[in-house]
Amino acid sequence: MNNLDKKYEALFTPWKVGNVEIKNRIVMCPMGGTSLFGWFELGGCHFDKEAAKLFLERAKNNVGLIIPGIAPLRDTFWGKWLWQNPKMFEDLKVFMDEIHKTGAKLFVQLTAGMGRSWAITELVAPLHKNKFTRALIKPIIDTNHELASPSPQPSRWAHDIICPEMTVHQIHEIIEAFAKTAKLCMDAGVDGVEVHAVHEGYLLDQFAIEFFNKRTDNYGGSFENRYRFAVEVVEAIKEACGKDFPVSLRYSVESKMKGFCEGAMPGEDYVEVGRNMEESEKAAKYLQDAGYDMLNADNGTYDSWYWAHPPMYMPQNCNLEDVAHIKKFVDIPVVCAGRMEPDVGAQAIAEGKIDGMGVARQFLVDPEWITKLIENRLEDIKPCICCHAGCFNFSSSKGHANTQDLTDTMGLARCALNPQTMQSKKYNIQPAKKAKKVAVIGGGIGGMEAAIVCAKRGHSVTLYEKSGELGGVFIAAAAPSFKEKDRDLITWYKRELARYSSIEVKLNTEVTDVTSLGADEIIVATGAKAKRIPIPGVEKSSEAVDFLLGKKEVGEKVVIVGGGLTGCEIAYELFLQGKKPAIVEMMDDLIVTPGICLANTSYLRDCFKTNKVPVYLETGVREIKDGCVVVADKEGKTFEIEADSVILSVGYNPAPLATKGVHVIGDANKVGNLRSVIWGAWDVATKI
Repeated sequence: MNNLDKKYEALFTPWKVGNVEIKNRIVMCPMGGTSLFGWFELGGCHFDKEAAKLFLERAKNNVGLIIPGIAPLRDTFWGKWLWQNPKMFEDLKVFMDEIHKTGAKLFVQLTAGMGRSWAITELVAPLHKNKFTRALIKPIIDTNHELASPSPQPSRWAHDIICPEMTVHQIHEIIEAFAKTAKLCMDAGVDGVEVHAVHEGYLLDQFAIEFFNKRTDNYGGSFENRYRFAVEVVEAIKEACGKDFPVSLRYSVESKMKGFCEGAMPGEDYVEVGRNMEESEKAAKYLQDAGYDMLNADNGTYDSWYWAHPPMYMPQNCNLEDVAHIKKFVDIPVVCAGRMEPDVGAQAIAEGKIDGMGVARQFLVDPEWITKLIENRLEDIKPCICCHAGCFNFSSSKGHANTQDLTDTMGLARCALNPQTMQSKKYNIQPAKKAKKVAVIGGGIGGMEAAIVCAKRGHSVTLYEKSGELGGVFIAAAAPSFKEKDRDLITWYKRELARYSSIEVKLNTEVTDVTSLGADEIIVATGAKAKRIPIPGVEKSSEAVDFLLGKKEVGEKVVIVGGGLTGCEIAYELFLQGKKPAIVEMMDDLIVTPGICLANTSYLRDCFKTNKVPVYLETGVREIKDGCVVVADKEGKTFEIEADSVILSVGYNPAPLATKGVHVIGDANKVGNLRSVIWGAWDVATKI
């Protein structure tokens, strides 16, 4: 580690959880979909070789402690308990031998369940609501079991579904399953287990929080009763595995809740309806004394999901202050997660504020990021942009449950920026059978990605960009103040392109005739053009891209036409600038597009609600005048909204330079997001 910058040295000191020594302070935090026992598998749980490959690669790249994603104690499909599958643990033992050769340690995270936070999908919700179909599908998927909560209450995802109350028998079954499964993990060589979770509003957290728990038996009411479930879990594990077997607890310091499906903004003065700091101080000590050996901590519930899964709008290191505070009340190690930056994490560890730095999604983007940190190659680290588009795109809008595509539900923990993550078989770079001359037209993200993949396979690539800068429309997307990681990504791409002598970049070169390029294969990545709405006065408005690029100045009062993701991000940026934005949207909610994570969308919705940013839903624009916008609501009633400036953000149409005899990728093919652009580039570039 001769090249390691001294400011990171504290990250690479050993520490202990119980009697288990861990070589450094970097913890790969659990992410749904990375379970070693599979995730949402139609054939039932099994040892997941793809997840094992993911972890082994990270272990070889200097991570200290790995905690895979949640392993449901009972299969989501078919209802078999994990401990009833001995073959899976035999495979696990072989894998643990490989992990230990790297010097890393691994804890398996086991979950009691999700309760009212179970992300029931639009496909499953109607089947559950009908008694007949619910009974019909029960042998395959027991929705009542998945939704079982401390008390009857609405589902977080489908408010018209009332979750059933969990029985005492079910509670005892789960406690027994924790003990049996933990023992099998220990016998397989696993270094410890993590209990999921008095955290994020999952089942054990719902029992702990009075807002969700209205029981009158031994598992509800008093502080001791509400935390009894979590206490009995660790007691059962310790009885089965011995007091020296480490048991971590995934823990939320504060719930950051103002009410049902309503979270608190960073820095907001509000009344906590979940676990407040006063109770958390007591709970952390109580749970430690019950037997937990580590707190893997952050904040939030599914009602304030952006604290546990912070999007780019949340501050970096957003949970550090609260987690550092709670460490004062316990003697066991405390890990902090939530957009943690290595320099800040190292300083907090050096000062004794926390014991470990939890990092999750950065491991999906770049498996080698710790190695690059050690080698002082920070500029080579591909940054996570907190988009959630591949790893956790549970999406929801008014009146809809989880609108995520079924293939995504079954394939969490993939990465928008790195298609090989959890998809190594599908996206596997092989040398080309014949080296070709490849022309790529368009220097946006899709074009750059395609050029890099082609070069890796042995092709010679010429990349044509008509402007003087690489990045395409993503330059505009990365312009807002909160998009620093997006700007880092553009810089990363430029640097990465320069690494390949087989890639020639021609800037300020507009291609008008693809047949003149003399290439064997041509990839068209020319993006899309903004839509225009045919209304009087539209010429008085600015395009979203022109505003983001600073080409158009705006006044104090700004109406944004279009409440999709781009429109909402523009409104948020204007709010941060101290201006007075208002959003006009024809749909019944903001950001209704499937595939955009609820952690991201709920932040923006809550931000606008909390800060009284006007949002006009089910409203269309009729005319743009000097000083105002004329709109009509769903009843057809027209009214005016004051506006010094108007920004249009109503979508895009593909704009391919050519379509015949070429490969069209990205938005030029079909307007999507960064994930569809990058994965689509691989779909083409790996086959040329």
